[in-house]
Amino acid sequence: MGIKIVPRHGKNFKDRAYLPAIFGGLKVTFKHFFTNLKDTSNIKTLQYPEEQPKDITPRYRGVHRLTKREDESVRCVACFMCATACPAECIFIEAIEREDGVDEKMPKRFDIDLLECVFCGGCVEACPCDAIRMDTGIFTFVKSKREDFVITKEQLLANEPMKEEK
Repeated sequence: MGIKIVPRHGKNFKDRAYLPAIFGGLKVTFKHFFTNLKDTSNIKTLQYPEEQPKDITPRYRGVHRLTKREDESVRCVACFMCATACPAECIFIEAIEREDGVDEKMPKRFDIDLLECVFCGGCVEACPCDAIRMDTGIFTFVKSKREDFVITKEQLLANEPMKEEK
């Protein structure tokens, strides 16, 4: 196994101190600073959270929601495909048999830990029943305790799809 020798760049002190790179970066920063200081009308500012962004597309993956059937029952059949596909392993499902005579399962417990979720959409793609979606448009969620970031089945069912503005 050969050893690859990598030559070290910067023979003199000026190159080794990275001073030209530092001053080049400061030059760009001060150029933008003084340009914005002279003409503040070009600065785009959003007074968040009082003013919400208007450029959220329908394809945006927001907080999850569970869908319902026409008879208002949960569409999820507790097949665990979403939990299996989740790379963050943040979906927790506990299954029970349905009591209304239908021969399938339903989730007794369906929790998603939003602090662990990476919002990749893998659960939506893996679901064979189209039971879970990420089209709520909810992109901010502020809580005071870690436990509040675990959303339950009831909260997932209460989430509504994002309304498209015309």
